Amino acid sequence: MPSLQELIQTHEQEINAFQPANAADLEAYRIKYLGTKGIVKQIFGEMKNVPVEQKKEAGQLLNAFKQLAEKKYEDFQHLQSDAAKKGPALDNTLPGTKLPLGTRHPLRMIENRIVSIFEKIGFSVATGPEIEDDWHNFTSLNIHKDHPARDMQDTFYVAQNPDWVLRTHTSSVQSRILETQPLPVRVICPGRVYRNETISARAHCFFHQCEGLYVDKNVSFADLKQTLYYFVTEMFGEGTKVRFRPSYFPFTEPSAEMDISCTICGGDGCSLCKHTGWVEIMGCGMVHPDMLRNFNIDPGVYTGFAFGMGVERITQLKFQVNDLRLYSQNDVRFLRQFQSI
Repeated sequence: MPSLQELIQTHEQEINAFQPANAADLEAYRIKYLGTKGIVKQIFGEMKNVPVEQKKEAGQLLNAFKQLAEKKYEDFQHLQSDAAKKGPALDNTLPGTKLPLGTRHPLRMIENRIVSIFEKIGFSVATGPEIEDDWHNFTSLNIHKDHPARDMQDTFYVAQNPDWVLRTHTSSVQSRILETQPLPVRVICPGRVYRNETISARAHCFFHQCEGLYVDKNVSFADLKQTLYYFVTEMFGEGTKVRFRPSYFPFTEPSAEMDISCTICGGDGCSLCKHTGWVEIMGCGMVHPDMLRNFNIDPGVYTGFAFGMGVERITQLKFQVNDLRLYSQNDVRFLRQFQSI
C-alpha cells in the first residue's frame, strides 16, 4: 500500500496536469478533490494511521496538498462566471413581457370632467396654495375672528399659529383671484382641502373640492341656476332632476344648497339618499356684497355668483363608491375597476 507521501505526490501530479476546458470540467474537478467525499478529505482521514512522531510532518504535507487543490480550482473559477454570463440564448422573435395597464385615479377623472364641463362655457382654471393665511381663508370671505362659521370648519393650524392654516376650502383661491385679476372673472378652482375630522366611511381629514366664481355686471341668480342646470345635465344626464333649498354661507347672500334626484335609485329612495330620493351635491349663492367690498369692488356695479362641490360626492354618485377611505388607501383591487373608463 503506498505511503501517505506517495499518495499525495501522485495526486499532486494529476492536479498540476489538470487543464479544464469548460465549467463542467471544473465542477467535476471540484467534486473529485474538494467535495464532501473528495480525495482531499479522504487523505486527511488517513491521519489517524500516521504514527504520533510523524503527525507534524504529515500535517504540513496535507495542508500543502489541500492549498494546491484549492488554488487550482480558484485559478479556473472564471469559467463558471463566464458560463453564467452567457446564459440561455436570447430569442428576439418572442413577444415582450406585457406590462400592466395603469389608469387615472377616479377622483382625478371626475375632477377633470368637472373642469372640462365648465371650461366649455368660458370658465378658466385657477389654483392656489394649500397652506393659506387667515385673510384669504377666512376674513376676506366674510368669516371674521368671532364668526360661528369658524367653528363649523375644524381647522388644521400650521405650527399652532392662528394666522396660517391648511386651507379648509378652495374659496381661498377665489379670494386671490378677486385680489389680483381685473374684472370680469369666471374661474373654476379645483384642489385638495383639509379639515380636522375623524376618518370614517363618510368623512376624511382631507378631500377635494371644485369651486366656481363669476363676477361681472348684471350677474343674477338666474345665471347661477342656468349654469348649474347645464352642469348637472352634462355630468348626470338629461333626465336628472334639480332642486334648490335656501341655506346660509357667510360669503354668499342669498345662499342655497342644490340637490339632484338620486342617481342610484332614480328618486325612489335608497340608503344613499336616506330614502328621500334627493342627494345634495353643492352649495351656491350670490357673492355677498361685503366680500366684494373687501376687494374694493363696488357691489352697486358688479355682482356675481359662487358655488362649490365635493369631488368625492360626485364620484360617489357616478361610480357608487360607498366608503371615502377607499380613495386614499391605494388598494390596486379598487383602482383596477376604473381601467376601462
